Amino acid sequence: MSDLPLSAQDVIAAVEDGYLALADGKSRCPTKLMMPLPDETRDSVSYSMLGYDANLEQLGFKTSYRQGSRSNEKYYTTISLYDDATGLPFALMDCQRVGASRTPATTALIARECARPDARSALMIGTGVQGVNTLPYLLTALPKLEKLRLFGTHPEGIALSQKVFRDHFPDREIALVPDVPEAVADSDIVVVASGRAAHPPVQTSWLPAGGLLISVASKGVAAGALRDADYTVTTSIGQLGVTGTRLAGPDGEVHIDGTLPEILAGTVIGRRAADDRIFAFSSGMIITDIPVAHALATRAIAAGRGQRVELWR
Repeated sequence: MSDLPLSAQDVIAAVEDGYLALADGKSRCPTKLMMPLPDETRDSVSYSMLGYDANLEQLGFKTSYRQGSRSNEKYYTTISLYDDATGLPFALMDCQRVGASRTPATTALIARECARPDARSALMIGTGVQGVNTLPYLLTALPKLEKLRLFGTHPEGIALSQKVFRDHFPDREIALVPDVPEAVADSDIVVVASGRAAHPPVQTSWLPAGGLLISVASKGVAAGALRDADYTVTTSIGQLGVTGTRLAGPDGEVHIDGTLPEILAGTVIGRRAADDRIFAFSSGMIITDIPVAHALATRAIAAGRGQRVELWR
């Protein structure tokens, strides 16, 4: 599926439709099941998600396992789709490209709804799988952005991020930054999708007045970042309780002003005041995996790819 055409605009639209169906009460998306593994030295991650997309009438199951949090060498994620109209399995597929597409689409939607209307600069911190598409997706959703910058420590990830951006916008460039706190203080939108120890943990207080900080379930954001914000947003309160509790700070109290599905549906505002520093927590939801996976699967099938399997004869 790696070379199947699927534009940023198509992904953003599919993800938005998924959130809107959830906000309307038609789709279902229980909180993800996450299980820590016994050997803490390997820092492994394992989780599973279940959801139903009412727009497509597709049920999805996603599983993910990664041994170690700093490398994708042993990262395996799959999604299986079931057609609720026919009652039959539809596709079993690798989910890495799905996640690498729907995550930056969610980031772009948060930025579109929560950034200041006059936002002109964006900073991406991290060059992993969840980060390489972020800047082109942001620019797709916010074409008035003028300054696009990147901080990374892995040469391969930096090179891939630059290539992907050029593929989308050949006439634009990304500037590399060496100093994270300084770059954050000079950015209207900051996206953190990095691991720990590669840079000082990003604090909400570093943002300029009116700045937006989006954490993609990142360990690169300081504990208490949510507590220190003037306005707080999350993709899902349930997901925040599973993967983002440390962001509330020592007292553990979490206050969320709005969720992204509510904001997209227009029942909650994306920001309260022009000078509010906003913290947004983005955690993957299968309600966004399903439409992107379905789009890729239908394109792959139309191109004669994959293998048809006869089940339960």
